[in-house]
Amino acid sequence: MQPILYVTSVFVLLTSQAFSNSLSAQTTAQESARQKPNVVFIFTDDQRNDTLGCAGHPVIKTPTIDGLAANGVMFKNCFVSHSICWVSRTSILTGLTARSFGSSDVADKANPEAVEKLYSDHLRKAGYRTGYFGKWHAKMPKDYQPQSHFDVFKRVRRNPYHKPQPDGTTRHETELIVDHGIEFIKNQPADQPFALNLWFNASHAEDGDKRPGIGHFPWPKAMDGLYEDVQVAPPRLNDPAIYASQPDFLKKSINRERFFWRWDTPEKYQTNIRAYFRMISGIDGAIKRFLTELEAAGLAENTIIVYSADNGYYMGDRGFAGKWSHYEQSLRVPLIIYDPRQPQKNRGRVVEQLALNLDFPSTFLDWAGADIPESYQGKSLVPIVNGSSPDDWRTETFHEHLAVRERQPAFESIRSNQYKYVRYFDCQPAYEFLHDLKNDPDELKNVASDPAYAKILSELRERCQMQVKEYGGPVVALKNIPPMYKTSD
Repeated sequence: MQPILYVTSVFVLLTSQAFSNSLSAQTTAQESARQKPNVVFIFTDDQRNDTLGCAGHPVIKTPTIDGLAANGVMFKNCFVSHSICWVSRTSILTGLTARSFGSSDVADKANPEAVEKLYSDHLRKAGYRTGYFGKWHAKMPKDYQPQSHFDVFKRVRRNPYHKPQPDGTTRHETELIVDHGIEFIKNQPADQPFALNLWFNASHAEDGDKRPGIGHFPWPKAMDGLYEDVQVAPPRLNDPAIYASQPDFLKKSINRERFFWRWDTPEKYQTNIRAYFRMISGIDGAIKRFLTELEAAGLAENTIIVYSADNGYYMGDRGFAGKWSHYEQSLRVPLIIYDPRQPQKNRGRVVEQLALNLDFPSTFLDWAGADIPESYQGKSLVPIVNGSSPDDWRTETFHEHLAVRERQPAFESIRSNQYKYVRYFDCQPAYEFLHDLKNDPDELKNVASDPAYAKILSELRERCQMQVKEYGGPVVALKNIPPMYKTSD
């Protein structure tokens, strides 16, 4: 079945009987269209931008998400400011980069002041009922109570993904999160807008279980057999020479360590990549079920759907696994925004503007008509969703990695549409990359030492230092430098 057949101009393809039964619900939705919009934020784990059918992936099946993109806006250039689970999530909750919500010595742990109010608190002040279901992974102050920041809160962990049920069966965490989301909208007061967070653990691997397939990437049972007859192409950037060209501190990093957990043999790669794809398709199927219930509840016509992920994923490219380092596969994530209130001319667009995960809380508050805190470092995406191209939109994005520094050296980075500058400052001496993204989109050459790029290198280095200063200044140097971080000859 072709993906678009799953989705109508609103959400799902309804049978004539279901359509008849939903007429009264649609009337309710139309009456509420003049109110503040509801927002559903669907957030996945370890999913880079190209692992969706609508992004052109030749294998993976995501018909529901593809339908949202076909009737919404897909951001081609969305990035995370910090590519690791807990930091990316905390940045969204606070609107701040790691060095801004953390301290100079523990940058990936939030200070009490930074998390006193989350974006959900601002939405509640604006009259929203807020819900949160799924993965809560953030390094918060001691005794922090996340449930106090939402009207309804339920943490759903992996380990294991398949949860035992009272009747003796098991249910996948993806399905359970959507179950909670459906219950939330069924209990939604008619006179109040809502903001619902569905934050999945999938498609994160079960790190403690390295058995290929269902052990390492446990999928919902509804996806059994999917992709079994497909021979997935090997990673596009799997030439051993690409890995060999990396400096030692990346060759010996956690990126390489976990490569041997998942992708190091053709057999293991095929088993694990199919399982990984099943996890994503399982999310897509769960979203379809949720959207069907949203339609039945008469809430669809005034509910904005946002789909994104907490970081990218190497999937064997460059001889790497995971995320954590500076290449595009680590930093670039999907972003689809479906706003049913938009006119037809604004639908089905793919936009080029540089977006960040830092933009999400500002966007949510903008939709709610709430004041955006001056401390927020992102920008509202609403004008772009509404069809405009702001003249003052950003031309650069700032990136950093300040976590797990004993296994992955910290870096700071500035990225524009043409260049990416990176400084791994935990290394001794600091190690710089400069990529010409226009002429080398796969980032296969480091031109930092090329005299032809000396001026560009100097300019980007200075701009990166200015951004570091603006966001809180340098972080404390490592006390014990791992031997692999020594970059001098």
